[in-house]
Amino acid sequence: MADVTDATFESDVVERSRTVPVVIDLWASWCGPCKQLGPIIEKVVAETDGAVELVKVDVDANPAVSTAFKVQSIPAVHAMVDAKVVDSFMGAQPEQVVREFVQRLVPAAVESEVDQLVSAGDEASLRAALAIRSDHPEAVTGLAAILVDRGAADEAVALLDRIPESPETRRLLALARIGVPTGDIEVELSELLPKVKNDEEARLKFVDLLEVMGGDDPRTAGWRRRLSAALF
Repeated sequence: MADVTDATFESDVVERSRTVPVVIDLWASWCGPCKQLGPIIEKVVAETDGAVELVKVDVDANPAVSTAFKVQSIPAVHAMVDAKVVDSFMGAQPEQVVREFVQRLVPAAVESEVDQLVSAGDEASLRAALAIRSDHPEAVTGLAAILVDRGAADEAVALLDRIPESPETRRLLALARIGVPTGDIEVELSELLPKVKNDEEARLKFVDLLEVMGGDDPRTAGWRRRLSAALF
């Protein structure tokens, strides 16, 4: 991150954007929403490990930049690539919105590097991939699976919170809650079934075991019907 002025904007932003995407955060010290957004955008850009750079411009101290961007309200954030503004947003935004904005700027070469790391599949490679792109779905689920297998359930759950829910995230969350089954799932389901109506813990474990079994397993639908019959 760099603080840019009217005098340095051409070299530090316009020319620099010909080499790497630059995010421009227009702010002022008196602006409350700017203070909310600042740490979020700094964190998200830092996660790209140099693939995207951030500059901050105090609009009160740099009227030429403010005029060039026709600033009417702040915070205002612009993305510049090859000396052209390619994307923008205004106002304090949640982290996920900021992350999506920044990820749209990550060059294809960096995405390719992430994909290569994910393909390797080992823990070190998956962690390296997430250091570049913290919400890469395959990297998140791959690392979460490794963590669940070794009993690091809390870390796995926190990791899965980075990406939208899917059948795989539900399966991994279920595994994190109940542990990796060591026996026959159908035997466990049979033992739990008589308890599900009056025992909330048994019902939740039964549902988690169904998530572990998965919707593609032909046995799952039958066990779901048995659960419904037992409950109602």
